[in-house]
Amino acid sequence: MSITLIGFDADDTLWHSESHFALTEDRFQAMVRPWSSPDVTAERLLNQERANLEIFGYGVKGFVLSMIETAIEVSENAIPVAAIEQIIQWGKEMMAHPVELLDGVETVIDQLNGNYRTVLITKGDLFHQESKIAESGLADRFDHIEILSEKSPDTYRAVLHRCGGTPATQFVMVGNSVRSDVLPVIEIGGHGVHVPYQVTWGHEVVADPPADADWHQLPSLLDLPKLVARLSA
Repeated sequence: MSITLIGFDADDTLWHSESHFALTEDRFQAMVRPWSSPDVTAERLLNQERANLEIFGYGVKGFVLSMIETAIEVSENAIPVAAIEQIIQWGKEMMAHPVELLDGVETVIDQLNGNYRTVLITKGDLFHQESKIAESGLADRFDHIEILSEKSPDTYRAVLHRCGGTPATQFVMVGNSVRSDVLPVIEIGGHGVHVPYQVTWGHEVVADPPADADWHQLPSLLDLPKLVARLSA
């Protein structure tokens, strides 16, 4: 069946995001270096983020709270109040950081819009995602926008239902995360397209992605129109 609907992830697919988290984590590791090595800090922070996902969800706010908890843990309560204030300030700076589109994003979306319906499917903090979408200037380029708390087979099925009951076989999802943008989509019978970003959050890393499933990896988003045309042929 021909492709009729294309889904786009937002963070690190349409605009830069994880690089800001990585920079802040580097600063955090330097801050707690008197009590913990960078490797140990990174592991403890990732574990804390994973434990907090069901409570705080994805995004900067959960990241900041996880850093604070990790700082208290590794320092055995010795972290000074000024350091906690600095972590909170880093979070505010991340929330206020301007949206920077990746190369070719507008061109690719415009090329596809003439022949396919497009939907923006992102996850994370509702307020921050709404503000980034508005600031990006891309909202009017999509037929539909979804902000999810999690990306799973069930949430993708719900999105397709809200997009006019599009069959999964006619749906392509493109994003930087195999875990979130590829695996749930191919599980429901859709097409997953992975476009790697320069930095990948540890939680999104998949050690052994399936080799025989219906998914594709592209070096650049600019290669997407040709792939979609081939899938539709």
